Amino acid sequence: MNERGHRKVRVGRVVSNKMNKSIVIAVERLVKHALYGRYIRRTTRLMAHDEEEVCQIGDIVRVTETRPLSSRKRWRFVEVIRRAEQV
Repeated sequence: MNERGHRKVRVGRVVSNKMNKSIVIAVERLVKHALYGRYIRRTTRLMAHDEEEVCQIGDIVRVTETRPLSSRKRWRFVEVIRRAEQV
């Protein structure tokens, strides 16, 4: 009964963590140009829920789709794949 079904999963880089329990991640994808055939890098910014506030700017994280949590948040933080290098 606890099966959630198939949810979309995205991997991206944290670009903002200034909000309480929220992060903004940038997800990059390659799109082929319709006329010239060259692949173009496109970026999508997603707001995600980070309950424990463990994400730092520059971290590579995995997020999954969820029910709407606010007007712009439809993703939940799952795990940190790689930590950002501290300078």
